[in-house]
Amino acid sequence: MSLIVVEAAITIADPSTRAELLERSAPIQQATRDDEPGCIVYCFAADPCQADLIQVYELWESEESLSAHFDHQNYVDMRTMLGEGGLVSAISRKHRVDATGPVYNSDGRATSSFDDA
Repeated sequence: MSLIVVEAAITIADPSTRAELLERSAPIQQATRDDEPGCIVYCFAADPCQADLIQVYELWESEESLSAHFDHQNYVDMRTMLGEGGLVSAISRKHRVDATGPVYNSDGRATSSFDDA
């Protein structure tokens, strides 16, 4: 079974509302983490370089767990809240991960290889 990563960039109309949107999203993020089997990471966060951007990072145990999320009330609630909050655009992608490994090898050196653990 492969891990599924979802990454998204959400642009909002009024950057001055981003902090409030993220605050309002926190209970939905927590509910997704707590209540949805297969959710490993579910994080909506302010981009530090672009004031109107929210970055999304999700990690799911399987395609099945992500599919269940799309049918869950938490997903509906997040989409509704962001839509009402001035969403301008959202670009999202999912990635199927076939290998996982540490960034730092046994010598403490950062490596891109999956064979250097």
